[in-house]
Amino acid sequence: MTSFVLPLAFTLFVWWFSTGLILYLDGLPRSTFKWTFAGASATCVLGFFGLAASASQTTVASAYCGFTCALLIWAWQEVAFLLGYVTGPRRIACDASATGWTRAGIALQTILHHEFALLLLAIGVLGLTWNQPNRTGWWTFAVLWAMRQSAKLNVFLGVRNLGENFLPSHLHYLKSYFTRKPMNPLLPISVVVSAAIVVPIWQAAGAPAASGFEATSFSLVGSLLSLAILEHLLLVLPLPSEALWKWGLRSRH
Repeated sequence: MTSFVLPLAFTLFVWWFSTGLILYLDGLPRSTFKWTFAGASATCVLGFFGLAASASQTTVASAYCGFTCALLIWAWQEVAFLLGYVTGPRRIACDASATGWTRAGIALQTILHHEFALLLLAIGVLGLTWNQPNRTGWWTFAVLWAMRQSAKLNVFLGVRNLGENFLPSHLHYLKSYFTRKPMNPLLPISVVVSAAIVVPIWQAAGAPAASGFEATSFSLVGSLLSLAILEHLLLVLPLPSEALWKWGLRSRH
């Protein structure tokens, strides 16, 4: 039971706290941005070093290390994007007349540099964990990457809760690329496919033959994917998800 409960609790706390912290830092005056970015960059470097050190080890501690280091690396691109440092070549609102593929094309231009950064970070994480016994870091990053792409597409296609209150003032132009509607055809597919993947992950975590490392690693990744599925559901459920991070949004008032 401990192999399930502790990873789940750890993932829940890190998900909640890190999201709120990033929202708080990105809502501070612009004069603080350079220090926030410097701190995020330093933790990203530490994340890569930690990932390299833990990739060859198969202990419970190394599973937590790989998971945490992947989150530190991921946090860098979150901070870089929300600060407005790594976004895209287009930084204006969507043309009201743009529709279909034209709208999709200009929407991509707003996050193009961000997408390239994600690709480079993914290559780095994959390279450090390639053919290593501890790939917790890679699967953590892969879950974050895949589910974030899914969330972006769903927000673009249309959902009830767009999360626009999470955007700092200098990124408000991005709201014009969002679509508000009760549902879109992609969202149920995203949830069903993700659920089909998370079930065997949890089964592997609970397998009698699973070692302490394997149970912890699968539980961490399974917890993260389960939370990502929950976030997808919150896109369409009539629930005020912003309330979870009300403390992180206080810096914007």
